[in-house]
Amino acid sequence: MATGHDGPTGDWFGNSEQISRLPGKVFAATCLAATLFGIVMVAGLLVYVTKDAIRPLTANPGWFLVFFLTLVVPSTALLAYFGRRRDGEATVALTALGIPFFGLLLGSGVLMLFIDVIGIFEWLAFVAATIVAVGVILGHRRVRGRTSFLEELLVGVVALVGLGPVTYQFISTFPTLPQAWLIYLFTFGLGGAAIAGLLVARRRNDRRAGLTAFTALFVTVTAGVFIDPSTGITPPVWVILFTFAAIPTALYAEGVVRRRQGSLPVGLFFPFVVVAGMLVGAVLVDLLGFAGPQAWLDIQFLTSANSRFPEEAGIYPALIGSILMMVVVAISSFPIGVGAALYLEEYAPSSGPLSVVVKFIEINIANLAGVPSVVYGLLGLALFVNWLDFASGIVVVGGMTVGLLILPIIIISAQEAIRAVPGSLRQASYGMGATRWQTIRRVVLPEALPGILTGSILAFGRAIGETAPLLMIGAAASVFRAPNGFFDIFSAMPRQIYTWVGQPSQEFQYGVMAAGVVTLVTVMISMNAAAILIRNKYERRS
Repeated sequence: MATGHDGPTGDWFGNSEQISRLPGKVFAATCLAATLFGIVMVAGLLVYVTKDAIRPLTANPGWFLVFFLTLVVPSTALLAYFGRRRDGEATVALTALGIPFFGLLLGSGVLMLFIDVIGIFEWLAFVAATIVAVGVILGHRRVRGRTSFLEELLVGVVALVGLGPVTYQFISTFPTLPQAWLIYLFTFGLGGAAIAGLLVARRRNDRRAGLTAFTALFVTVTAGVFIDPSTGITPPVWVILFTFAAIPTALYAEGVVRRRQGSLPVGLFFPFVVVAGMLVGAVLVDLLGFAGPQAWLDIQFLTSANSRFPEEAGIYPALIGSILMMVVVAISSFPIGVGAALYLEEYAPSSGPLSVVVKFIEINIANLAGVPSVVYGLLGLALFVNWLDFASGIVVVGGMTVGLLILPIIIISAQEAIRAVPGSLRQASYGMGATRWQTIRRVVLPEALPGILTGSILAFGRAIGETAPLLMIGAAASVFRAPNGFFDIFSAMPRQIYTWVGQPSQEFQYGVMAAGVVTLVTVMISMNAAAILIRNKYERRS
């Protein structure tokens, strides 16, 4: 029917030929410029701080020339060649280099915990109690028949908590124990090789392939314990680093080879080129006598305690304190946050008198996410120190206080991720006869987990860099030995860096402080990278 107009376009928007695309292009360019400006500013700040920590200008020019020719040129040329091939080899090369790198960082953190925190008796008791708890779960499953996941988890936790102290008391009565490296070999090495073998067998649907992978990895980790300790690689160091770096790398390489089915994935050789370039460069600069940079960030800084002399100051006790604090933060905030989000989205009533209470709770959670961190420090001081009578400045108080700080962020991000799961998936699950809990565990959580992990990554990144709550709960400015447990006095890396900034010496304010900042950022990036890898894995599954 005629309307007397030229048409819908002419009626609402005018002549389409007169529409200008300039405002949209300007808006897109402005957004891109703002994003690039933020990235450049942050990168510039990190480069400036890294320059103070490494002090590259103190190195001999020949040192740079040698490593440029042996490391930078071959690696860059090979990576450019992979990029031009456009067959995914560049991604394979970078991943094959990144997995062992982050594995070494994670293994180094585990080594630090076993050196200063977890004794060999405690570790052996935990492993024995875990094995017994698994046996209790299997026995419970056989007696009860078909059991739910929640029931099995509850049985396992009760068995582990109940048998842990008893197992420790029993093991502590032993007059002697095997050497530490032997215990690590049959816990970390054997366990890692067994998990790798099971994954290979599952991928290939071939038990013989899984047994071959298990045998090859366990024989390799066993042979490595006989390396000459004068090289600096002792048996415990070899076993733990091999478990966390070499085994994941081998699994990734096996997966790439399996997917290629006959074609050689040359990108897997990229790490060997990088390592060879580093070794050749190190040998040449030693032979030619070229001195490297006199960096503040070196092995001595990472393995030493604080000192009143800047050249002897280190961050090791604060590094261990931050690692222990983040363990408490993760345990105290992630399960509670995800559980609260599940209740609010899946179980809380949407109508009736209780819906008003639920709405009130959600509004307050949103408000708590914007409360300054120093207020949470006061809350932790009042709740954990004054009311629950914990000692001030200990690891568990710092961890739970920072956990309260990030708890609203985890709840909100988990709610958004759960809310984004299509309702049709839930209805399909109910239509198949599943209960609400089965639907949540097997449908909702797997679909929402990538989003939940994304929010948690941001929250944990904020948690490791917080200083104000630690000041309020009495965390030490500096400690000269690493904490031996969760109830010891500790200092975290942000607290230690804050102390160095207040020192009158310029070496502390610029050099030592910069080394501490680079260490903190490296730990945070490594932690986030591991969480991102886990998130991406679940994204591919979903």
